[in-house]
Amino acid sequence: MFLPSLSTAALLAAAALFQNAAAQVTTDCFPMNKTCPADPALGMDVGFNFNQTPKAGTWDTTVGPVTYSNDGAAFTIKKQGDSPTLRTKFYFFWGRTEIWMKASPGVGVISSVMFLSDNLDEIDWEFKGGNTSSVFSNYFGKGEPDFHNGAEHKVPGAMDDYHNYTTMWTQDALDFYIDGSKVRTLLPKDANNSYYYPQTPMRLSLGIWAGGDPTLPPGTREWAGGDTDYSKGPFSMFVKSVSIHDFSSGKEYVYGDKTGSWQSIKVVAGNSTAKDAITAPPEVPEPSVSEKFNALPPTAKTAIYASAAGVGAVILAFALFYCIRQRRRGAREAKIAEAKAEQERLELERFKKAGVDPDSFVDSATEYNAKDMRQGGMSDANSYSVPVSPNDGMNEKWEKAAAIGAGGAAGAAAAGAMRSPMPLLRDGAQSPRVTSPSTPASGFNTPYTDRSTNARSPGPTIPNIGAVPPPMGAAANPAMRSFSTPNPNMRASPGPQQPGFGGARTNSPAPMVPMATPQPQRSFTSGGYGQSIHQSYGQSPNQGYGNQGYGNQGQPGGQPGQGYWGNGNGGYR
Repeated sequence: MFLPSLSTAALLAAAALFQNAAAQVTTDCFPMNKTCPADPALGMDVGFNFNQTPKAGTWDTTVGPVTYSNDGAAFTIKKQGDSPTLRTKFYFFWGRTEIWMKASPGVGVISSVMFLSDNLDEIDWEFKGGNTSSVFSNYFGKGEPDFHNGAEHKVPGAMDDYHNYTTMWTQDALDFYIDGSKVRTLLPKDANNSYYYPQTPMRLSLGIWAGGDPTLPPGTREWAGGDTDYSKGPFSMFVKSVSIHDFSSGKEYVYGDKTGSWQSIKVVAGNSTAKDAITAPPEVPEPSVSEKFNALPPTAKTAIYASAAGVGAVILAFALFYCIRQRRRGAREAKIAEAKAEQERLELERFKKAGVDPDSFVDSATEYNAKDMRQGGMSDANSYSVPVSPNDGMNEKWEKAAAIGAGGAAGAAAAGAMRSPMPLLRDGAQSPRVTSPSTPASGFNTPYTDRSTNARSPGPTIPNIGAVPPPMGAAANPAMRSFSTPNPNMRASPGPQQPGFGGARTNSPAPMVPMATPQPQRSFTSGGYGQSIHQSYGQSPNQGYGNQGYGNQGQPGGQPGQGYWGNGNGGYR
């Protein structure tokens, strides 16, 4: 389908962006220049109905998709660059073709039927979308750009309905028919004395392309009828059926020399690959599951039904068991959660009745940072002291909370009983450590210096009575009482022994310093080491450590009284 005023090379260059033009007018091997592979022959008569995809091994699809329906094969341009094409995989050498088709409308849109050989012999039917009542026939020989061979033929409604376009091609003449009427005959002598006459094995191409694309040369767009406006698309050409009769029979066609004449073509005997593909029995599709089931005997169907019913029953039983188990588990979890919520509610009510706000336990807490304490002079490598927090009532709140948490009368009874010698480390309470070494104290009668300047913490300094109280009625343990069980891993170094106190201290190496003015010590347990200023450190001659401290007589080994916690003899004053 060479265009007027354009050479073949110019056309190919102009159509570089459009693979359809290049595919339609090129060849993989030009036999007049070199020896080329043989062409697979059709060697038979065959018809193709394009209401479905053709058999494999018969047609190639190039430059875009082709769809198939009751309207036939649809070739559609939707955007710039579209050019769907169908091309046979086989060749025929002399023959008759019939094509039922409906051309596409659209300015610059070309619907084409083309016969092309490896030697670039060519026969064309061409439809210009801007001319809805005409078709053009054309031919070329050996790729020569002779643009005076085209002819126009009137076809009313060429783009509205299907028409039959037939060619009869022999070595003697080339005839063109429209709907059974001959409209043109070409004789070899009229084609440059047969040199341009198409005469080598050809294959058939069907396709659509935009000759009016704005990127193509002006001469091409003018020949196509004007510029193509893609916004008016899509543009579609339809081919309902194709019938091809190969006048030669054989396996393949071979070029015997480089003359390009029909006399040089040799026909190789045998069945072509195209013939084998066309005559092969239709592929039987894989039967569906329902088709396979319907083909089974009645006994097999019954067995399948029974098996399916059994499997269904097992699945149903498992599902029922699972649901029941989950419901029971959920009921147990709900019951536990309800009991827990009720317990929390009762505990909250007890707090409220006691006038305690549980949230205040967290809000009044004080956090300390070891690094900040060291920088503030409150700690060194072996000891530390936390300043006393303001008395905000937290002690009483903790005491009440502990009693409430213990529950009822049991908690109230425990509140008046003997408590562990370990105090709660709150409000600045720490173990009785001192800041620096000083003169050892001679005993409880020796006054202590003010603890606010020498004591690391406000905790009382008391005799170590051991980690475990002695048996009732036994002699008092002279060892110094410690707030915690001695721990060899405590962060402190051994200090000197205090006179009259017994074993080594577990605090820092500073000895006890006499107090200039006796200071009251806080009591960390009810009924413990003393409940008033005059009941601590032997302020009164007849009172020892607490109401019932180390003997009421205040003398070591003194007169009978109440000793260790009210049961000993004598004690320290």
